[in-house]
Amino acid sequence: MTAPKSTAIAQTLSAISPFVGPETNERARGRPFAARLGANESVFGPSPKAIAAMQDAAKDVWMYADAECFELRNALADYHGLSADNILIGEGIDGLLNYVVRLFIEPGDCVVTSAGAYPTFNYHVAGFGGKIETVPFKDDHEDPDALLDKARECGAKLVYIANPDNPMGSWHNADVIEDMIARLPDGCLLILDEAYIEFAPEGTAPEWDMDNPQVLRMRTFSKAYGMAGARVGYAIGHPDLIRDFGKIRNHFGASRISLEGAVAALADQDYLVQTKDNVARSRDRIAEAARANGLEPLPSATNFVTIDCGSDSAFAKRVLSELMERDIFVRMPFNPPQDRCIRISTGPEREMELFEKALPKALTAARAAD
Repeated sequence: MTAPKSTAIAQTLSAISPFVGPETNERARGRPFAARLGANESVFGPSPKAIAAMQDAAKDVWMYADAECFELRNALADYHGLSADNILIGEGIDGLLNYVVRLFIEPGDCVVTSAGAYPTFNYHVAGFGGKIETVPFKDDHEDPDALLDKARECGAKLVYIANPDNPMGSWHNADVIEDMIARLPDGCLLILDEAYIEFAPEGTAPEWDMDNPQVLRMRTFSKAYGMAGARVGYAIGHPDLIRDFGKIRNHFGASRISLEGAVAALADQDYLVQTKDNVARSRDRIAEAARANGLEPLPSATNFVTIDCGSDSAFAKRVLSELMERDIFVRMPFNPPQDRCIRISTGPEREMELFEKALPKALTAARAAD
């Protein structure tokens, strides 16, 4: 018997996930982590009202969800002061990135991103045969000027930037992003990933401009709303652009339970404020722990803090490994010079205490191996 061959593009790709999840690590090491501080999830959890809504929706899970996601799209439209025609629902930002690449990229088409930025975008681009061009970070920030220069150079169809950024936690003010939008080459779409926007200072997000067909902004319920496992994200853009996604999207991709939870989470803004306060306190605590151990925390507009370990990538990897050995799950940036750092997600009291106790021991062990 002979199995069918995968596509020529697929045959060139690795089957390795862009992320090694904590569960994979736990299986390999034979024990669970005591503190899960590496995936930028909200350990503070979702709104109790969202949990109740999802529990109630479970009894109706025998039904497919509304293929138009009507209730959530209209709730988001009311919240943002837009039209439901400006909003697309997807399976988290990861799912939305897949749709964007599928809709626009053919083999050989150029896309531009920052070296070391969110790897799932690159994963989808490679899967459709796109050509990935990267530019370096500048002072631990994504560099809009360099991204635009590269886009013009290669005739890019897509340019990706996250604001605030992952993995560094840095951000640009709205005027910088608005200037970038104004200078986009014709025929190029800017993917503005705003997964962490709820944690950012006032003035980070540009004003809505739904007349511009060259910008697609992406947001999620995975971060501030604490629903990473529910897989609900949304894109906001020109109605013609949003309408085009109806040609290729998975119309039943978002589950009934997840959609009901997202509607309830959006309605509970008091809980969102509470979560943001918790994250801000936890960020300060991580920064204090870093300084107390001779390390430098970078400014963050996200639910994590990136810590400069003060040496090279090899040392940062040893620190990460020693934290993992002490049952603290963390991650680090992939590309130099950002890979001199480790990245710690925020969390409640118990997780912070465990991190604070483990960090000096991990540093001592990492330095001893130097």
